[in-house]
Amino acid sequence: MQHGYVDDKEALLKRLKRAEGQVRGIHKMVENDTYCIDVLTQVSAATKALETVALQLLDDHLSHCVAQATQEGGPVADEKLKEASAAIARLVR
Repeated sequence: MQHGYVDDKEALLKRLKRAEGQVRGIHKMVENDTYCIDVLTQVSAATKALETVALQLLDDHLSHCVAQATQEGGPVADEKLKEASAAIARLVR
């Protein structure tokens, strides 16, 4: 089985590397006693970067995995829809 994000894998990996670098930078900022508002600004940027990855993965899941399951119908479709709904709920908390 191929995951829905396979076509966007390289772009997702680049975004994750960027977010990883941002988190390392935040770590250094805290080590260096950087002004709290500046640290919070960077935390916000890293959070947005991860949210972008999450939304892309969700979009890929809906357009690939859920769409395919709904075409097949039955309990698999119901399960994929429940998974998607739960994932959306986790993202908006």
